[in-house]
Amino acid sequence: MKKAKNRNSETRYPSEILSMGPWINKKDIKITDEVVNTWQSIVNTMAEIINVPSALIMKVDEPYIEVFRSSESSSNPYKAGDRENLVGLYCEKVINTRNRLLVPNALKGKEWDKNPDIESGMISYLGFPILWPDGEVFGTICVLDSKENKYEKQYEKLMARFKELVEAHLSLLYKNLANRKNLENILDNLSEGIIAHDRERRIVFFNQAAEKTTGYLREDVLGRDCHEAFGGPFCGSRCSFKEGPPDSLDHLHYPLNILTKRGEPRRIEMTVNGRTDEAGRFIGILASFRDVTDLIGLKIQLGDLKGFAGIIGQDPKMLQVYKQIRDMGTNDYPVHITGETGTGKELVAHAIHDENRRGGGPFVPVNCAALPEGTLESELFGHVKGAFTGAVRDKKGRFELAHGGTLFLDEVTDLPKPMQAKLLRVLQDGTFERVGDEKTTSVDVRLISATNRDLKREVERGNFREDLYYRINVITIHMPPLRKRKNDIPSLLEHFINEAREDGQETIGLSKEAVVLIKDYPWPGNVRELQSAIRFALVKSKGRIIQPDDLPLELKNWQNGRTSSGPSRKLDWDSVSAALARSGGNKAKASRILGVGRATLYRFLADFQDVS
Repeated sequence: MKKAKNRNSETRYPSEILSMGPWINKKDIKITDEVVNTWQSIVNTMAEIINVPSALIMKVDEPYIEVFRSSESSSNPYKAGDRENLVGLYCEKVINTRNRLLVPNALKGKEWDKNPDIESGMISYLGFPILWPDGEVFGTICVLDSKENKYEKQYEKLMARFKELVEAHLSLLYKNLANRKNLENILDNLSEGIIAHDRERRIVFFNQAAEKTTGYLREDVLGRDCHEAFGGPFCGSRCSFKEGPPDSLDHLHYPLNILTKRGEPRRIEMTVNGRTDEAGRFIGILASFRDVTDLIGLKIQLGDLKGFAGIIGQDPKMLQVYKQIRDMGTNDYPVHITGETGTGKELVAHAIHDENRRGGGPFVPVNCAALPEGTLESELFGHVKGAFTGAVRDKKGRFELAHGGTLFLDEVTDLPKPMQAKLLRVLQDGTFERVGDEKTTSVDVRLISATNRDLKREVERGNFREDLYYRINVITIHMPPLRKRKNDIPSLLEHFINEAREDGQETIGLSKEAVVLIKDYPWPGNVRELQSAIRFALVKSKGRIIQPDDLPLELKNWQNGRTSSGPSRKLDWDSVSAALARSGGNKAKASRILGVGRATLYRFLADFQDVS
């Protein structure tokens, strides 16, 4: 008999595994109900045709033998499940010799004096060995009689046919398990982690690569609900079985950040497919996953990433942002994102959400500056019917809609002071009341906030609560302005052009002169302004190659202002702040008061902000 495969032995290729054939433990072979019912029919048929009180299929379990199936008659002393020591039985000789045995009358010979079958009144016997495909004995098929019986040749032939039928069943069961073992051996030697579970989420397969990636041993998880085995849904909010088994499951692919059994963060790429039975019924899932933690970390370290999680750029400042996003994937700490308008703060918030285990849950963005103060509380926390004029029905607020996911508060510094206090309570307790409701509602929400202002300075000015500042500013991510990462402009241009082509917009691309102008321009509106400029140019160029004249007027005016021979006006902070005060903060009006181009003022303000 072949020895079981050593789990620590050297890896073999699938073709080698197939040629070896698996080692089969017969105890792993389940005799199906269909086979059991067929064997019951066989023993009943043998007893009826041969006209004997007892026909049996026996299963050996040394040193015992068990009655596996027994003919159904009142005069039969044997019942399914009876066990007896093999010593002295007719079956013992059949098993030892692996040959048929005929005993017409056991009372006529001393060989059977101590045979327990005689004590049961069975003095004649005809039996055949039943063998597994590998030659190992399964048991016997036999008939017994309470009187002398020489069993005619036709009965021997009948029993030989039934023996072949039983062995054919065993061969099929053996082959099915062997095929499964072959498949398991192949899957065990894959570099990808493999996990399978049934409709009840019970894990039925977990290969060696899955053990290595997750830190869990298969004996820790096999047979257990995957949510219990891993201390929660392995796929987080992306789990398709959270609300019970689905009717079907199509091909899914998504990135996932997990914690190993030892608490170490790992980044994996997960692919999930549904499993069906022969009738096409959904019976569970087969998932494969690849550990890409080191690969992505190395790419970030080497600057070999053009983008990450939908964000474009490979400037060192952006690589640092990617690293921070990855670090947020395995925790739920509040994150505050800073940066000028148009730098992509919402993209970062969405990326943090997607990289987290909440990624399959809702992402609910709220622009605090765009909501009227009178409706802000209702928008955030919801209301009940009749709470105020126009409240004709109950309505969920953004916090409830974000339950199990992420709430993104953009321009959070525009929240009024009373609303800041209510927000602080939700962050502390995870509870709130809808407007007009006395019942407390609990939510599980991760908060991400953003602003284009200096939040600390807003606290110092008394515009923002200090306790709320420390609550939301646990982790800070700063998005650099586009003028500070101009090497990313070609990648962004390529991305926007490809997007346009996918949307059916015909274009040849940009001329060198247009690219030079785009790279030189300071982009006060950052990436959002660049995207708008490309869309404008695509429409104006009508499918031709984009030239400088196709770009928005701001770029051409800025270029003309740079080449003007007139004297330039040097700005200082006192004059700029005075102009901004006169214009009510309107930069376009302030630039006219100062007598400079708007881009010049933007550039001065950006430089002043960087210095300060």
